[in-house]
Amino acid sequence: SSFDVVVIGGGIVGLASARALILRHPTLSIGVLEKEKELAIHQTGHNSGVIHSGIYYKPESLKAKLCVQGASLIYEYCNQKGISYKQCGKLIVAVEQEEIPRLQALYERGLQNGVQGLRLIQQEDIKKKEPYCRGLMAIDCPYTGIVDYRLVALSFAQDFQDAGGSVLTNFEVKDIEMARESPSRSEDEMKYPIVIRNTKGEEVQCQYVVTCAGLYSDRISELSGCSPDPQIVPFRGDYLLLKPEKCYLVKGNIYPVPDSRFPFLGVHFTPRMDGSIWLGPNAVLAFKREGYKPFDFSARDITDVITKSGLIKLVSQNFSYGVSEMYKACFLSATVKHLQKFIPEITVRDILRGPAGVRAQALDQDGNLVDDFVFDGGDGVIGNRILHVRNAPSPAATSSLAISGMIADEVQQRFKL
Repeated sequence: SSFDVVVIGGGIVGLASARALILRHPTLSIGVLEKEKELAIHQTGHNSGVIHSGIYYKPESLKAKLCVQGASLIYEYCNQKGISYKQCGKLIVAVEQEEIPRLQALYERGLQNGVQGLRLIQQEDIKKKEPYCRGLMAIDCPYTGIVDYRLVALSFAQDFQDAGGSVLTNFEVKDIEMARESPSRSEDEMKYPIVIRNTKGEEVQCQYVVTCAGLYSDRISELSGCSPDPQIVPFRGDYLLLKPEKCYLVKGNIYPVPDSRFPFLGVHFTPRMDGSIWLGPNAVLAFKREGYKPFDFSARDITDVITKSGLIKLVSQNFSYGVSEMYKACFLSATVKHLQKFIPEITVRDILRGPAGVRAQALDQDGNLVDDFVFDGGDGVIGNRILHVRNAPSPAATSSLAISGMIADEVQQRFKL
């Protein structure tokens, strides 16, 4: 198979990007390569399903711009396609006096980011929104919603295929290289100089490549001869489930005031489209890049994390936080104690262990968590023909349509399409 552009990665960002490219350039042949037999089953299929409003992110950052824009586009897209969602809102609740200045600063940040409908509310209004929640003050974010992002991603894939795009599943990329020169190569073969080979020895050829490889973005970059940094460190987030008879305790999303030192938003209450309530997630190091269970282990993955990334520095700088997260992962009572700060009626008997997701967190050599989206290419014959989406953490699902527009712009500019 030969394509003008190949997108590596069949998650929500890769599918949105492929869709944007083919809608903008309908005469180009575009293919999506996905290593699994189904699309969108890793980060896309394991996230909380929240349509974020954009309140958390540093003003003027890509995260802030793309999230606010992306949320609006997701709602619009779901309306067009008849995909169910609920705009159930969110409260970010301060339960301690010392959290109030941070809450007020977060509110100001949300206003700077252009988030719609924000307001600071007091105890009596918290009770009107969430009758079982206690708090001193909260930010009411009415624009926050929930959706099944896998359904959204599969709709993107359908749009892409309807427009003439090709999706190749069970295609795990092993090599990316330039086609070898030979007298027997036809003019048509010369037009597609990049060869992408999978683990079964099958290959496709193309002119340009966009990688949206999530948990494997660093390895795919390295395969193409580009920089392996920032390295990906997998963090598992375990969720608990509120028993069905207790779901009346939660109406919408309830979040704690985040700690600005960490990219994780803390344990929160998340309603789901099926009516269930997820509690969590925590954030613990996963010992495998797709390690959804506590004892999933990959020697290669953990060796790479220890030797290539700045994990040791990160751990030394945040040791007590890491120990606390590990403790909460092992003992339900520790997580419940935290949840009771918001809804005192919840007990250990009201919860069950639930699903987990793995977040592809980019980490630099100094142990700093890379907070914003990272897009880059490289040098040399392949590097000049490739665009890597290197770091697309939460809120990438919310931002997917906005990200895809930016990627289409970047591809057009870099590759002169």
